[in-house]
Amino acid sequence: MYCEKCNILIEGKKCPVCGYKKVRKPVDDDVCFLVNKEMIWGEMLADVLKQNEIPFFYKKLLGAGVTVKVGTMMERYRFFVPFSHFLKAKEIVESLFPET
Repeated sequence: MYCEKCNILIEGKKCPVCGYKKVRKPVDDDVCFLVNKEMIWGEMLADVLKQNEIPFFYKKLLGAGVTVKVGTMMERYRFFVPFSHFLKAKEIVESLFPET
């Protein structure tokens, strides 16, 4: 199932993150959360996804102002991929980061 509010794939009929109950089956163009990664690993993951022609985008969690204060090493990227590419992207994440 898919929660439109959190952009995550879930088991069951209620989102464990936000409690949303109107979850549905995902469709190919749904944007799905993949993983959070620190900046250095996020850059590597972005490169590997590009090499495998998997469309993605990421959001920086801290933002520019906070990053300037605390440094780029504290920045984290939140990756999203279309549902149609989710399984392949998840395999890549699991092979690069077995502990994830």
